Amino acid sequence: MGEELKVTDALVRLTHLVDHVFADVCREADLTPQQAQLLCMLIDGPVGMTELSRLLHLEKSSLTGLVDRVQRRGLVDRVRDGNDRRACRIELTEAGERIGQESHRAMGERLDALLHDFDGRDRDRLTSSVSRILAAHTAATGRPWDRTE
Repeated sequence: MGEELKVTDALVRLTHLVDHVFADVCREADLTPQQAQLLCMLIDGPVGMTELSRLLHLEKSSLTGLVDRVQRRGLVDRVRDGNDRRACRIELTEAGERIGQESHRAMGERLDALLHDFDGRDRDRLTSSVSRILAAHTAATGRPWDRTE
């Protein structure tokens, strides 16, 4: 039981560290964390509102407000869904693509810097362990952690 508490404590502390790094990147890009998450979710292409609601864990009205604010900043557009005229998909504008890519890159660089003294084997073990945690979550909930799974 003591070992589990140490692992749990380490995971909680790591979560807080990653949250702080993410908050710093967001602040520098003049984005809220939710705005940055939205932009990152759209990097691979347009996403429907229902899927964004699931990915961002937001109620429809909260997501609508978030998209409205980001659209007013010229970072996203609403486009009609080709399969359902009643629905729309959210896509990045050129400015949104640039800021989303820059934020994603900055986050990756800062997290990578935290692992500067990890050799390839350590990185592989960490990646494998995190992948197992994410797979276990998906198996337990039936919900993939990101839209690529």
